[in-house]
Amino acid sequence: MTDTEYTPPKVWTWEQPNGGAFQSVNRPISGATHDAELPRGKHPFQLHSLATPNGVKVTIMFEELLAAGHSGAEYDAWPIHIGNGEQFSSGFVAVNPNSKIPALIDTTQSPDLHIFESASILLYLAERFGAFLPQDLATKTQCMNWLFWQMGSAPYLGGGFGHFYAYAPTKMEYPIDRFTMEVKRQLDVLDKHLAQSQYMVGDEYTIADIAIWPWYGQLVLGRQYDAAEFLDVASYKNVLRWAEQIDARDAVRRGRMVNRLHGDPALQLHERHDSSDFDTKTQDKVGQS
Repeated sequence: MTDTEYTPPKVWTWEQPNGGAFQSVNRPISGATHDAELPRGKHPFQLHSLATPNGVKVTIMFEELLAAGHSGAEYDAWPIHIGNGEQFSSGFVAVNPNSKIPALIDTTQSPDLHIFESASILLYLAERFGAFLPQDLATKTQCMNWLFWQMGSAPYLGGGFGHFYAYAPTKMEYPIDRFTMEVKRQLDVLDKHLAQSQYMVGDEYTIADIAIWPWYGQLVLGRQYDAAEFLDVASYKNVLRWAEQIDARDAVRRGRMVNRLHGDPALQLHERHDSSDFDTKTQDKVGQS
């Protein structure tokens, strides 16, 4: 197949939607499009997010902290409907000028402290509670290596492979081949590393695992882009072992549910304000009484 030839203009201009799944919200400028305040609950942390891989990182982290006994990590989780452009509200932009989920507010600080970018949020919470982050320099450095590996690699998986394989308005051989090759190389990196290690950093479960699993763990478990067969994920046996081990954690199961707006209603908890919400407010139970 030959992709359609395109000759770029000397100066690109934004003239019309470019098609694809996100054409209604893609734009080349930043800032708010409308005025709207963010809701606020009673807990120390206010999370405004969605159950995309980057959002799931943070909800897993909160649920893991609470499971480990850190009661100060109680949080309210509010969904951001990115398809409706809620990330461009004045309230959201005030927290994250980049208009991307997740965005977190720590109300225990004066003034409120705004934290954005998923790795920054994970590191902030890990340091705040002294959890899921190695303390000795060498091991902590390894954890940081893998945390930032994920942040640098995932755009190739999501914005590259995922976009052209699943979301672009037309299938084009060149970009699909280009990004498939890179995603499989990344999976090979992980597979070889996990052949030597239970978790990303030895035998210790850390924020590196929490960051990487929502992207690559869920990919090999068949939950991303309907691409498991295409990518031959079964061949990455060490990644699969690691992904299944983390998937079995109760806190991970709960974290996957928070701010989820699609899929199995029993796994959708649109808002999270109390641990009991997992038992009483999932979409399969809402409206049944």
